[in-house]
Amino acid sequence: MINKKKISYRLIMLCLLFLPITSLLVLIGSHTNYLVKKPIYYSLIVFLIILLILLIINLIIFIKNRKASTKKLKIGIKILLIIFYSIYILGVSTFAFLLYGPYDKFRTWLITTAMQTMNHQYYCKWFYSDEEIKKVMDYNTVIEVDENTDTSLVTKKRATEFRDEYDKEILDVDIDLPYKIIKLDVNGCEGYLAAIYDPSKVKLAVTSKLGYSGEYVTTMAEDNNALLAINAGGFYDPNYSSSGGMPTSITISNGKIVTNNTYSSYNQGGGIIGFTEDDVLVLLKNTTAQEAINMGIRDAVSWGPFLIVNGKPSFVRGNGGWGYAARSAIGQREDGIVLLLVISSNKIRTKGADMVDLVEIMQRYWAVNAANLDGGTSSVMVLPKDVAQNEYDSPCSDNKSEQYCWINTPYDSTGAMQTRPIADAWVVVK
Repeated sequence: MINKKKISYRLIMLCLLFLPITSLLVLIGSHTNYLVKKPIYYSLIVFLIILLILLIINLIIFIKNRKASTKKLKIGIKILLIIFYSIYILGVSTFAFLLYGPYDKFRTWLITTAMQTMNHQYYCKWFYSDEEIKKVMDYNTVIEVDENTDTSLVTKKRATEFRDEYDKEILDVDIDLPYKIIKLDVNGCEGYLAAIYDPSKVKLAVTSKLGYSGEYVTTMAEDNNALLAINAGGFYDPNYSSSGGMPTSITISNGKIVTNNTYSSYNQGGGIIGFTEDDVLVLLKNTTAQEAINMGIRDAVSWGPFLIVNGKPSFVRGNGGWGYAARSAIGQREDGIVLLLVISSNKIRTKGADMVDLVEIMQRYWAVNAANLDGGTSSVMVLPKDVAQNEYDSPCSDNKSEQYCWINTPYDSTGAMQTRPIADAWVVVK
């Protein structure tokens, strides 16, 4: 007599195992060169082989038992199999259509988002050739304004009338406030724009473990007794270690050259983003570290792209080649007020802001100069713990500091709510 429960069990096992094994084997087969460099994946491959063996055994037993089943049971099983395989084929076909169909929105999003990460570029390389990736990246780009910063545009004179509602958000405050934070909604994600009223208070903090390891922004804020802090430039990351110990290219802190490297994590555009001794934000291209010092630069990092130069926005073609992700940016208005912006992503890191969003926000709040900062898991805005918890409901889950917490929601590549150690941060000192 046939055991219907066993057959049902094996059918369920077959259905549950088939899809994940198929997907993961395709993943491994299509990107072996990447996986073999990661020792942790050897155990994954062994695990998949075991699952495949179990699948084959279940399939053999299932076929054998089917032959002895009743006609009614056969019909039921056939219906279940038809439904399962129909859903499976529909899913695969839909995914293939998104990857290679005539509508390129998903393709552009996948390529530009993956290619601007440090260790997830293989996501798009599984499916597309280098030529296709280059074609998409060449089309989606930021064409920056080819001008040097005109420091005379920053007059530091506070207007007596509001130009629009956004200008009013910035200026309609108690004159003695050191800063104001404006909460934003960007593509369904939270954002925070901090207006710093005294630009002389914006300084660059650099990891105390330079060349070895980065530090959390909460730690750098604590070391500098900061009112507020935000991540700054990128960092050199060989072998994707994410140690954050070496800032990208030129770094200047308190009028001294900290790093003068020629390498970059990748070609991100931009250049030097720094403040002069007169507290004016300047954006410099093709400038050496010593030339920057001679120009009176007191604090600076190297990153980009530049978003606005002398009141003129960069031309963003497509999505700018950066996709959607958590973002940070810095800008300055003609009245000298510094704008520090952070936009979060979602837990699976498929949303956030692109370069178009950053340009529009900085224009909306009247920045005359603005630049993109490092993004992704680095994007974080930090406040003293009591302010973060009482005014922004921060969970303070980043237990790297007893005194400071971030107020946005940074997510790492595992989906965990946490930031990472980085090379430097813009801090607002008391």
